[in-house]
Amino acid sequence: MLRKIACSVWQRHAAAQCIVPVARMSQYGPHFIEPIVNRDKIEELHKTGDLSKISHVPVKAALSNQNCSVFYDPLVAQFTNYVMKQGNKQLARDLVEKGFENIKRLQLERYHLSESEEEKAKLELNPRRLLHQAVENCRPLLQLTPIKRGGVRYQVPVPITEKRSYFLAMKWLLEAIREKERTVHFPEKMAWEILDAAANQGKVVKRKHELHRQCEANRAYAHYRWS
Repeated sequence: MLRKIACSVWQRHAAAQCIVPVARMSQYGPHFIEPIVNRDKIEELHKTGDLSKISHVPVKAALSNQNCSVFYDPLVAQFTNYVMKQGNKQLARDLVEKGFENIKRLQLERYHLSESEEEKAKLELNPRRLLHQAVENCRPLLQLTPIKRGGVRYQVPVPITEKRSYFLAMKWLLEAIREKERTVHFPEKMAWEILDAAANQGKVVKRKHELHRQCEANRAYAHYRWS
């Protein structure tokens, strides 16, 4: 009996040694570069001659939601991902598209109610461009970072990266949209907030200005960033 138990234990130990460990690293090496799917960037590289420099460099596979279509907008795709909850991307796409329809409808109403041609020329009817303009108006330039010096924690203003600023702008937009009345549907609230932000108004723009004022008030602690 003891011999059988010992044999079974030895067989399990031998089988465990034969198991190949799972590779827990990226399938792409450090010499792989990110794919360039934007046609404008490809044309710029072609004009400057930099496209020939990377023609021999291996490229990573593009993501499933990346393409070189003229209808693809990286900012809209990123905004849709932030709207999405629990992986339901189709619902997020439908909500964003309905929001764009509401923006288009509101802008067309303003266009037809305008009396002069100058007012009509100033109105932007493309909802995607309005989203870009709204995000640009909501992007913060500085942020406060807590730094501890001498047992005291100071709020130090530091410059913010471009990627982080875009993330905060879209995050603040969605928070302002979801803070509105629950009786109003998401596409309508989204249209109102984007139009306000595109006109440099609304909660999100005030929030950005308030953050900049706090950074200006704490500018005396800016030297703690390097100390």
